[in-house]
Amino acid sequence: MALARFRWIGNEASPRTAEWLRQRGNGESSLLGDRGFSLIEVLAATTILTVALAALAQLFAISAKSNSSAKATTFASVLAQQKMEQLRGLTWGFDTLGLPLTDTTTDITIVPEMAGGHGLSPSPAGTLGQNTDGYCDFIDKNGAWLGGGQTPPASTAYIRRWSVEPLPTNPNNTVVLQVLVTRWRNRGSADTAVGVNRLPDEARIVSVKTRKAT
Repeated sequence: MALARFRWIGNEASPRTAEWLRQRGNGESSLLGDRGFSLIEVLAATTILTVALAALAQLFAISAKSNSSAKATTFASVLAQQKMEQLRGLTWGFDTLGLPLTDTTTDITIVPEMAGGHGLSPSPAGTLGQNTDGYCDFIDKNGAWLGGGQTPPASTAYIRRWSVEPLPTNPNNTVVLQVLVTRWRNRGSADTAVGVNRLPDEARIVSVKTRKAT
């Protein structure tokens, strides 16, 4: 019975197999489509691929620009924090008799800091908007100090400015400290003698220092 069943199946399958082989021999196929892509389909696929690659390239460009801006802002923030720590480290307190004691001579525009500067003396107006001797120094792209003054050296990458302003409500005992770190570039209307705005890739920090007994 098993053998007869095997032969019966084989006899039923043979015509189908022969028909499939005949069609394949004539270049026809009922099982697989042999029709190629038309020119319109190729052009459409190419257009879609081109648009996708262009969008991807723009995404990479935006990402690279964002990473560069973030790196510059972080570096500027570190430089600003360094100068703020210097300012906060200067003497601003009371002596043993309870009299005000203020550092007004330390020069923090040079490394290492030494006498001959302004310390925590009130800064002139507009020191954040322009290079002011005694309230400005210059940094290269590696973070190395280049000097102070009004004219940046050739290798300057960052300009660091600061201000010391007595707090109007308590001018004898409290000062407002500000530090602005900018790239060496034309800042346009953001750089004025009466005010200053922080641009992208820059850092500006503010702190308050109050007299304490030493």
